[in-house]
Amino acid sequence: MAPIFDLHFNNHHMIAIAILVALVVLVAFYAIGIYNRLVKLKNLVAEAWSGIDVQLKKRYDLIPNLVETVKGYATHEKETFENVTRARAAAQQATTVEGQQAAENALKGSLVNLMAVAERYPDLKANANFLDLQQKLAEVEGDIEKSRRYYNGTVREQNTLIETFPSNIVANSFGFAKSAFFELEDQAEKQAPSVKFA
Repeated sequence: MAPIFDLHFNNHHMIAIAILVALVVLVAFYAIGIYNRLVKLKNLVAEAWSGIDVQLKKRYDLIPNLVETVKGYATHEKETFENVTRARAAAQQATTVEGQQAAENALKGSLVNLMAVAERYPDLKANANFLDLQQKLAEVEGDIEKSRRYYNGTVREQNTLIETFPSNIVANSFGFAKSAFFELEDQAEKQAPSVKFA
């Protein structure tokens, strides 16, 4: 009787061990899947930021020509030109997403002021070089906006995976950190008059 009981006990014991091993393997595969997805998203965020960086550099390259063209018509607007040049230099030296965001917002504001100066000179507004630069700048701004949307979408997906349970356990275990969103202020929106109700 005893050997049959032992055999019966061993079968239950083996089934329990098999179930336990299967659960451990499933959890391990799930964790590996999450880890690989986090790595993929981290790389996509870096790639998306690189796209923004390329567009920002294109804008930086256009700005000196734009300043020089406006300067040819409005030599006395020295402060405006210096502000644009300073803002461009600060934007080029930014090293973090947050720093870049602040610098880009300042640069955008100084470019709005430069364009406001240009508005006061009809001859400048008709200048072919100025119109070409203005068109190129508008195109680059559009490309920056597209790149920014793609980057922020990728960041949102990555941050959600890092914050939600149970993927946050894997993320925290391997030191995955959330990425910062890249928000640019819309100068036109900022300068629009606000409507107040009594």
